[in-house]
Formats: sequence, structure tokens, C-alpha cells
Amino acid sequence: MNPTALMIMLLSLAIGTTMTLMSHHWLLAWVGLEINTLAIIPLMTKTPHPRAIEAATKYFLTQASASALILFSATMNAWKTGEWSITLLSDPYTITLSMALMMKLGLAPLHFWLPEVIQGIPLSTGLILSTWQKIAPMTLLLQISHLTDLKLLITMGLTSILIGGWGGINQTQLRKVMAFSSIGHLGWMVLILKFNPQLTLFNFLLYVTMTAAMFFSLMSISSTKISEISSSWPKSPILVTTMMLVLLSLAGLPPLTGFSPKLLIILELAKQNTLLLASVTMLASLLALFFYLRLTYVMILTLPPHIPPSSTHWRTTKNSPLTATMTTLALLIFPLSPTFLLII
Repeated sequence: MNPTALMIMLLSLAIGTTMTLMSHHWLLAWVGLEINTLAIIPLMTKTPHPRAIEAATKYFLTQASASALILFSATMNAWKTGEWSITLLSDPYTITLSMALMMKLGLAPLHFWLPEVIQGIPLSTGLILSTWQKIAPMTLLLQISHLTDLKLLITMGLTSILIGGWGGINQTQLRKVMAFSSIGHLGWMVLILKFNPQLTLFNFLLYVTMTAAMFFSLMSISSTKISEISSSWPKSPILVTTMMLVLLSLAGLPPLTGFSPKLLIILELAKQNTLLLASVTMLASLLALFFYLRLTYVMILTLPPHIPPSSTHWRTTKNSPLTATMTTLALLIFPLSPTFLLII
């Protein structure tokens, strides 16, 4: 893609998200979401492949449907209350707005577009879609969290955790694995949204850090399939080692970064006397743990001396400082969790 066009698209993404973050008005928030949607579509189709065109079309139709529902619900709410304020919602429109924002995020059962779209686009665009594009809808969801129905959030959260784990088990494509990982992590965030919005924000920040670290690592070794990642050890041993640890962090194993949000969410659910919900959530997360461990196991099997001589490559992979920074954060934030929570 032309560097000027690329810069315009990235600037538009930044402007769209900033506009939504700064708005107190549903119409301005909707405009920001639309700028975001339109800016990422050229990035999806920068490789003119039928799969990329299909992914961009699916993304546009899904996001346009969600945006239309947001605009319609906000208009009807303004007609009823006389206010366009984001935090002033009447009862029937809170549910429709919440569902539309969850569709934009890719929460189950409104998740069907997300794995297919991420599978059809380059890793760099998949990184933007999995991290930056979720900031604006998540911010709006946080602002209306006190008005959202608790049963809806619990149902969507548990469904997302289950589908995020179940869908990722049989995948051989790393981009689809990351898509189902995203669905599962968003389920954890929505589950605790009504009880403790600050914890949802903390979980979201750590999710963005860990997902960015994983995507940057995959981009460094240019791997999109499990079969490709299994032969990457000779190219960059240190990077593959840190990738294994980032996967375990995404799984939520101690003492890595990903353990802290899961621990705090379970403690909060126990504090709210919802022990059954906490137990079901922990059991459902075992499905996701399985496919993370399977990926790690595939990497371990290729460590020396298990590498066949024919699969050895020259070590030509260069690790960028950004990859190193995100990986470090994705592994070592756990001891600093109380400090980050105090800041939030």
C-alpha cells in the first residue's frame, strides 16, 4: 500500500477512536465508530485476494448492521427522553444498544463474523482489529454498564467463554485461534462489567497487551499456521521461547501477566456471593487452557534435538524493540497489578 494512503488510514483510525472516547453525545460516538469501520476496510484489502475481499465484505455488513442499530436506538431514546447523552438511557433501548456494541466487539452469540474476518486478512490488520478496533465499543459499554441488564451480561459472558474455548480446540490456523482467544477474553470482561467496571478496564488493557505481543511475534516469524510455527525454533529460538510464555500468559497461568485479571475476577465474583457463577467460569476456561497448552506442546516438540535436519533455517529473523517491549509487558506485569488497579 502507498505510504501516504497507509498514513491517512491509520490517522483516520486514531481520529475515529478519539472522537468516540471524547464524546458525551450518541451521534458523535456513532460518527467515530463509522470512521473506524471505514478506515480499516482499505487495510483489509491491501492484498487483493478473494479471501481478503470476502473478509472485508463480511466485516462491513456486520459493522453496518450494528451501527444502524446504535443509531436507531439512540434516536428513539432521544425522542423519548429529549437527551442525546450517552449515560441517559431509557429501559428498552439499553438492551438494544448493549447488543449492538457487543456485536461490534464480537461477543458470542454475535461472534460468527470475527474468526472468518481475521482469517482472511493479514496479521498486521488482524492486530488492529483485535486490539485498537475494540477500544471505542468497549469504552461505550463501560459508560452504560450501570444501566445494562445483569442477566444479559452474565449470559453473553459465559457463552463467549465457552465458545471461545470450544471453537479454538480444532483450529490449525493461528489467526482463528487468536480470534477465539479474543472472544473468550471479552467474555471474562463482560462477565464482571456490572460488578466492577474498573476490573473490566484493567482486564481489557492486559488483553490488548498480550494479544499485541502475540501478533507481533507471529509477524516477526511470518507464521499463520500451527505447522509453520512448529518449525520456527531454528529461525529465532528466543522469540519462540517468549511466544510459548505469552501463550501461557493468555491461558492465565501464574505467575504470568494473564493470571492477574482471572484471579481478580474470580475473587470479585466470590465477594459478590456468586460462587456458582465463579465455579462455572473457571470450568469453562479449561477449554481455552487446552488449546493454549496444545500450541505450547507443538512448540516444545520441535526443540533440539527433535528438529529434523531438513527443516533447519538460517537465523534471519530480526526482533523489533516493539515486539520485545510488548512481550515483556505480557509476561511480567503480574507483580505490578495492584499499582495499575490503584491508577485505574
